[in-house]
Amino acid sequence: MIDFFAAYNGGIHMYSEGTVKGWAKTAEGIAYTLSTCGLAETTYGSSSMDFAAEEGFDTDDGAMLLLKRAFELI
Repeated sequence: MIDFFAAYNGGIHMYSEGTVKGWAKTAEGIAYTLSTCGLAETTYGSSSMDFAAEEGFDTDDGAMLLLKRAFELI
């Protein structure tokens, strides 16, 4: 189950127990990984999620907005 998120190269890496399970730049791609792997009861985010502009997003809140859109799809 996905338990950690990190902004990377304009998209989001999704991890399960330290292993990358997916990466996507679209809400649909993130939702697919979450639907396939499941979502842990407790999740965490890298500081890159708060400073997403440093990871290829237009704004610092870009990664969180993308993740929110993905959650709305599942």
